[in-house]
Amino acid sequence: MLKIINPGLSTSIQDLGRPGYFHLGIPMSGAMDRFALRAANMLVGNPEDAAGLEAVFMGPEIEFTQDAIVAVTGADLPAKIDGDIREPWTSFEVRKGQVLKFDYLKGGARAYIAISGGIATEPNLGSRATYPIGALGGIDGRALIAGDTVPVGDQGSTARAGRRIADDLRRGPGTPARLRVLPGLYWHRLTEAAGQGFFDDEWTVAAEADRMGYRFKGGRKLEFVEREQPFGAGADPSNIVDGCYSYGSIQVPGGTEPIVLHRDAVSGGGYFTLGAIISADMDLIGQLQPHTPVKFEKVDMPTALAARADRKAMLQRMRQELG
Repeated sequence: MLKIINPGLSTSIQDLGRPGYFHLGIPMSGAMDRFALRAANMLVGNPEDAAGLEAVFMGPEIEFTQDAIVAVTGADLPAKIDGDIREPWTSFEVRKGQVLKFDYLKGGARAYIAISGGIATEPNLGSRATYPIGALGGIDGRALIAGDTVPVGDQGSTARAGRRIADDLRRGPGTPARLRVLPGLYWHRLTEAAGQGFFDDEWTVAAEADRMGYRFKGGRKLEFVEREQPFGAGADPSNIVDGCYSYGSIQVPGGTEPIVLHRDAVSGGGYFTLGAIISADMDLIGQLQPHTPVKFEKVDMPTALAARADRKAMLQRMRQELG
């Protein structure tokens, strides 16, 4: 059992999400940086889809009521036991009665805390992932608060301290962050100059960046090919007759500030989408702080599939090195 003394800024229980309900308007949810959560679970001997904690910008303070093996991955948010810093992306031991705390954030945005045995709250629709808007998962469908007690599963025989993930397997965004985009169904709505300008301009992460979506600002306003708006689309040229949104879709309300839809986003609406961030780069968005410079890069489907294969290869190498 874990006792939450201080939840930090926003700490929630997350796993790899609940696929299969998007057509009903229920998003996948789960870890914003799936790669980092998988890595943390591997380090402590859990199944890769086990539930852990996702801490945003500031770490929680947690008392352990049992011995455990712990790992922290993702953002550079140094973990401390009794005041001593523990190595990131490395499993370490926590004894019964000890308190896990965190130093100040040094890079990235979201840290993932895996505990041997995994978080053992009651699943909703096959997942423990917290989805606050739908009040699903986690504890009462919300982020953790002071005084919460969080159940932990049985520690497996493979849990041990001292496992480490190599530096070149620790994924994170560069500066500027480069996000690859596959143009989509409504790309033809943009003028050629506007489409080129979207990729030429440097954008920055806006303050409105959360689990539903990341807004970007600083680039030129998009121009649209003139047309007579169809019935039900509204007067603004960025409006369409309601359509489905894929995971990672980039909508641009009013043609001004792109929004990348992320884990807790809605499944459809009336804004045009110019394309989608490729799946291999979605984890990187979860590590972007406000004001981070970003460049969008146009790619084709073979490039997107190759990037996905590269990411799978990194995970496979990680599995092999950790045994």
